Amino acid sequence: MATVEKMPMLAVGYDMLTDQLRALKAERPTIVDAIEEARAHGDLSENAEYHAAKERQGQVEASIADIEDKLSRAQVIDPTTLSGDKVVFGATVSLLDEDDQPVRYQIVGQAEADAKAGRISYSSPLGRALIGRQVGDEVEVTVPSGDKFYLIEKIEFV
Repeated sequence: MATVEKMPMLAVGYDMLTDQLRALKAERPTIVDAIEEARAHGDLSENAEYHAAKERQGQVEASIADIEDKLSRAQVIDPTTLSGDKVVFGATVSLLDEDDQPVRYQIVGQAEADAKAGRISYSSPLGRALIGRQVGDEVEVTVPSGDKFYLIEKIEFV
């Protein structure tokens, strides 16, 4: 029997997915109304509104199924309960890049990753390179733009 792979995420990510799911479910009646209205216009083979509404319905249902799957496999982790001297899921890591510019990232789940907001996925190239490392370690990451080097300055669990 296949095992269900747990999906680690922070409480913020879980809440974000729950909000998205609620919004998509609230959109269902609107889509049904749009389909009914388009059907009333007659010939469905050349009815652009009908086809657009049906396509949107398919997109919404697929998104709902995807989010429900993620939520059912969610393993919510509170980083404030963690400690240690190694980078793990949920840790906030302060780094110096190769130009000695400080950067700071929190290691999060795939569903809540947003590099611009300082949250990178544990499965991203940098996330994978950081996991298990300690303060003072140098990390080399190969990204599409080339090799990048970082020095771990601080690990926090906030």
